[in-house]
Amino acid sequence: MSLAETKAAPSREIRKRPLVVMQSVSKVFSSGTIALSGMSLTVESGEFISLLGPSGCGKSTALRIIAGLGGATSGKIDWPSSRINSKGLPEGDIGFVFQEPTLMPWKTVFGNVFLPLKLRGVSKAEAKDRIMEVLATVGLQDFADAYPRELSGGMKMRVSIARALVTNPKLLLMDEPFAALDEITRQKLNDDVLRLWKTTGITVIFVTHSVFESAYLSNRIVVMKARPGRVHADFPLTTSLERDSHYRTSEEYRLACETASRSLIEAIGGAEEH
Repeated sequence: MSLAETKAAPSREIRKRPLVVMQSVSKVFSSGTIALSGMSLTVESGEFISLLGPSGCGKSTALRIIAGLGGATSGKIDWPSSRINSKGLPEGDIGFVFQEPTLMPWKTVFGNVFLPLKLRGVSKAEAKDRIMEVLATVGLQDFADAYPRELSGGMKMRVSIARALVTNPKLLLMDEPFAALDEITRQKLNDDVLRLWKTTGITVIFVTHSVFESAYLSNRIVVMKARPGRVHADFPLTTSLERDSHYRTSEEYRLACETASRSLIEAIGGAEEH
């Protein structure tokens, strides 16, 4: 069974229960820094949401709280359409791609992608077909035996994406994964992620501080105010055009960038307002 068949793209028109809901989430670190203040966000199944905001506005903190990698000081995270485990998290429903690929240098590409399944008690023999399938999805089927030192930065990030997808999650969280890459590689990976989103129907929350990236990838942009982070603006982004190299030079894309940029400037300008 192919990856696309395993998770067929859900209708964008039929809305079921939300996938995840942040309700008035605040986060205060032990230093006293208020990273988030009363942030609320409802994520519908099948959306591609960009969290757009200036550096230090709490985008990554919000993402980590959703992933269960950090707790909220107040507020809560609800998973209306998922079975919850003893830790209050959806069972197997989250994949996370960090800012750095975080690959184990002593393991091959295959071994790095196998890790999440191994931690679930799946044998290598049982996992082989799934691993090769997901490597093919990110264009690395011929590099299963390669080591991270033999890969380019873009290829390493593809391995990280494959590792996040191998458990077939409902939600893919991406924390500025392409920020350190050159522009050509970044655009190629943007196209790869869009293709994955369209073919698998996975829900994506993508953290970025790039107006251009958010306008290219998303069907919804959530603009965050500077610290303490909270939602400043939340708007859909639709287009009648295929998002490809031609779209990047279109009037629709220019207007989308203009809308996102204006909202971001307002969010930064109102950083001191409470």
